[in-house]
Amino acid sequence: MGLIKVTNKGDFSKTYESLRKMSKLSSGSMMSKMEEYGRMGVAALSEATPSDTGLTAQSWDYDIIVSGSTIQIEWFNTNKNKNIPIVVLIQYGHATGTGGYIQGRDFINPAMKPVFDAISKDFGKEIEAL
Repeated sequence: MGLIKVTNKGDFSKTYESLRKMSKLSSGSMMSKMEEYGRMGVAALSEATPSDTGLTAQSWDYDIIVSGSTIQIEWFNTNKNKNIPIVVLIQYGHATGTGGYIQGRDFINPAMKPVFDAISKDFGKEIEAL
């Protein structure tokens, strides 16, 4: 059997430089972009929320959660009735007190699609620039 020999020339400087650039994505510029997308999501959800009084539409907010190397945006609605989020009832439907049923209405997914598309496009450009 023949001998297998592996050799390497160079160093990892390009790899280290790419990693350094990627770490910048989690710095202040990343947080400012996440804030922008958080506000964009709240606006999209508020506009798309079906409303009788407008309270549910006005009750959207977001949090940015940083955990280790992960950053995420969480959108939520604070309007509740008997501790049940009203948006869940609107989105998925619910029974009425008189034995009827109100069909759910998917308004969250269509409202958030442009926001998710913008996030994907923007961060895709950031990653390609590395």
